[in-house]
Amino acid sequence: MTVTIFGSAIADVIFRVGHLPRPGETVLGEAGMPLPGGKGLNQAIAAARDGADARFIGCVGEDANGAMLRAALVAASVNVAGLRRVAAPSGLACVCVDAAGQNQIAVSPGANGLARADQVGEIAHGATLLLQMEVPPEENARLILRARAAGARVLLNLAPAGAMDRAVLGAVDLLILNETEAAWLGQQLGRVGDALALHEVLGIGVAVTQAERGATVASHAGVFRVPAFPVQVVDSTGAGDAWCGVLAAALDLGMPMELAVRRANAAGALACTKPGAAPAMPDSAALDALMGLD
Repeated sequence: MTVTIFGSAIADVIFRVGHLPRPGETVLGEAGMPLPGGKGLNQAIAAARDGADARFIGCVGEDANGAMLRAALVAASVNVAGLRRVAAPSGLACVCVDAAGQNQIAVSPGANGLARADQVGEIAHGATLLLQMEVPPEENARLILRARAAGARVLLNLAPAGAMDRAVLGAVDLLILNETEAAWLGQQLGRVGDALALHEVLGIGVAVTQAERGATVASHAGVFRVPAFPVQVVDSTGAGDAWCGVLAAALDLGMPMELAVRRANAAGALACTKPGAAPAMPDSAALDALMGLD
């Protein structure tokens, strides 16, 4: 089938700093040239590198960063027929990464704010749709409901955490959050922010990624936790996107959920071993090797 990724494409400017700045603090660091990033683009590249027939739907500006973002998708064999060039600057992110590989990120959405659900053409029954929250939430909502009506599998990565109508969340097959996002959503719903509690209140599948502790999934089939793969962390930027993209690819290729989550954990781990976001998305050979399948 096909994995359709509706989301953001953002040029990342990465600052290497000794420690992440505290409120009011200026920290000196070294910055490189803009690199391809954005949750949507990262996830599309991760899915394609793991063998999915991936198509990316979004917007970039008519500028050098937009050309760079498009080229990165094309180089990863992602279908970009639905990528629009618009009269707005391409999205830009300032990514501070400390000596331990932890990060802080500030994003200017730019052209991503012009992404529209109607850019997505026909959605086939049984296809997979993957969305995040760096494009207008009302456009996500329209697309989720249309995909549900078409009989597609719908995965929503609620990152960054933002409000979404309960009826729209109820149309999602799997809601993906990290622990911070899960805690935020739990607070909004008046529940504990863990996979089981969120599944019980929303009635949908919920996956919570837990960094070095792996991931927990709760659905009507039950609750299970899959441990992480231990690695030496260089840069955690994009690890969650690698997780989401590879999970979508694995599910689209017919892999059972628990095995798909294990593969996603491997992707998140490998993404931490290289600097940058999109450049760190692993390929299927690296995933197979880490999982002992080669």
